[in-house]
Amino acid sequence: MTLKRLAKIINEINNILLPRVCFGCNTQLFSGERILCAVCRHDVPLTDHNYLEENVVDRIFYGRVPIKKAASFVFFSKKGVVKNLLYWLKYKNQEQIGGFFGDWCGSLLKESGHLNHIDAVIPVPLHPKKQQKRGYNQVALFARKIAANLDAEFCNDWLIKAKHTKTQTKKSRQLRWESSKDAFQLNSSNSRTFKHVLLVDDVITTGATIESCTQTLLQHENMEVTVLSLAIVPEG
Repeated sequence: MTLKRLAKIINEINNILLPRVCFGCNTQLFSGERILCAVCRHDVPLTDHNYLEENVVDRIFYGRVPIKKAASFVFFSKKGVVKNLLYWLKYKNQEQIGGFFGDWCGSLLKESGHLNHIDAVIPVPLHPKKQQKRGYNQVALFARKIAANLDAEFCNDWLIKAKHTKTQTKKSRQLRWESSKDAFQLNSSNSRTFKHVLLVDDVITTGATIESCTQTLLQHENMEVTVLSLAIVPEG
């Protein structure tokens, strides 16, 4: 018996003893399904944003910071598949969910060709204390998969979060901005230069975090910043 055949048998036994379940609805996954069942994947509310037409994410930053273009992959709501997935991603040690979304979103971006000019993909960083507690940056694997699909450099050491802030979930727009102001710094030990970077976050609500990160990145002369988030909280 070959090792490949043996590994397949072991995997099938594991699926029987410890069946894989959908992170959206908790039903058992069938062969070929990963992270989400076919029903939940169909129910994911894609934004259909692209990098040619104006969208709601662009409008968040008008008059605030000179972002070249912005978009989000899915809509976030207080109930539903996306909320469940982000909960598992951020608080239940399921980092692979970020990779699942990164492969999905990245393949669509690659097919469109709209971001073929990106030099580097930069995830919004966590403060070291928060990252140590969580064990990983929840947006990093999403950003890494995006970079791989765009044939761009994945650069997670350009930005540093120097100010430790509490969760922003229940803060007002003003408090979010005050909390994020001056929270990020450039890594002085990094000498690489890029002309156009893709800044990636998990969820955009008021845009305060992206605004602060972009202002920091634009300390580099002649740089353009485009934005992508996994999810966007709809207006209203």
